[in-house]
Amino acid sequence: MFEAMERVADSLRFPVDGDDAAKMLTLSAVDTIDSIDHASISVTAMDGRIQTLAPTDEVVARADALQYELGQGPCIEAALDEPVVQVDDLGDDPRWPVFGPKVAETLGLRAQVAFQFRADPQVRGALNLYADRPHSIGADDRLMGMMFAKLAAVALGWTRDDASASATLDPHEEIGKAVGIVMERYQVDPDRAFAILVHTSQSHNIKLRKVAADIVAEAARRPK
Repeated sequence: MFEAMERVADSLRFPVDGDDAAKMLTLSAVDTIDSIDHASISVTAMDGRIQTLAPTDEVVARADALQYELGQGPCIEAALDEPVVQVDDLGDDPRWPVFGPKVAETLGLRAQVAFQFRADPQVRGALNLYADRPHSIGADDRLMGMMFAKLAAVALGWTRDDASASATLDPHEEIGKAVGIVMERYQVDPDRAFAILVHTSQSHNIKLRKVAADIVAEAARRPK
């Protein structure tokens, strides 16, 4: 695993195409967060228009488009106003009386959480995570989603938050341990270390948690 990661680390010394980075992040979010089945990124323009980047499938693209059309929904609120917006049952939430029931009935989406990130006060975006089961997005899923949202802002070249993308990681869990190992090995900050793990996962079609577990295991076998 370390050999594969070496190639990834070298490639990330150079600018990564924003579209490729966005797609890598949404796919990895779905692969990594147990409750999440679909993901996308919403970005706003200076004139207030919103568009979707890197949807993982047609279902999420249609759900985002419906929110833009109706002017209501979690990704609208997150992109324009609230830092984090979560709905546990889209079919039964009074905040979005049109969008929620419609997306639940026609697309089978039942829960959603959206995380805001921004470049400046006028230009904002949101990472949108959808689940097919109601009441399935827990606290751990929110923390992992927040980490992906912060990394999305960095990958797209937007002004980063003062907090590290990896600040919410539990250092005792596999991914947290792997981030620490990568930081020490390549002398990089937590955000870059997490980016290396995500890119390794996607480029080799291996789950992020498996990549992390292999790195931790391999590091433990190496001579001190």
